[in-house]
Amino acid sequence: MTKFVVDAGAALRFAATGSPLPDVHELLAPTLLRSQALSAMHEAVHQGSLTAAEARERLARLNRLKIRLLGDGVLRKVAWTIADELGWESTYAAEYVALTRLQADYLVTLDDDLARAVQGVVATAPFDALLDPRS
Repeated sequence: MTKFVVDAGAALRFAATGSPLPDVHELLAPTLLRSQALSAMHEAVHQGSLTAAEARERLARLNRLKIRLLGDGVLRKVAWTIADELGWESTYAAEYVALTRLQADYLVTLDDDLARAVQGVVATAPFDALLDPRS
């Protein structure tokens, strides 16, 4: 089984596809995923790129995805350390990186800057790996 940590962007894109998750994959995310996804959908509606109904449907699909949400003290401690190591002010992205380091095989993000920043820290996978049962 391949374990993927998905950030909010990747999780929302996966929810938008409506594709089933291959049985050989497991999705994980820090607990902050839900708040970040909610904010991203609200921003999309505010900017006019989605209707409120589309955003709510995408959030509903996200909530139906089988994503193991984690947020214990060990994760927070490792996220703090990673943020320090990478010189980040915020620990939000560091939580995804920490969870990948602690429990997953790959981080899946749509944020190219984040993917570049974590090279050599954790392994990343392209979004399409979530759809491929051979990954």
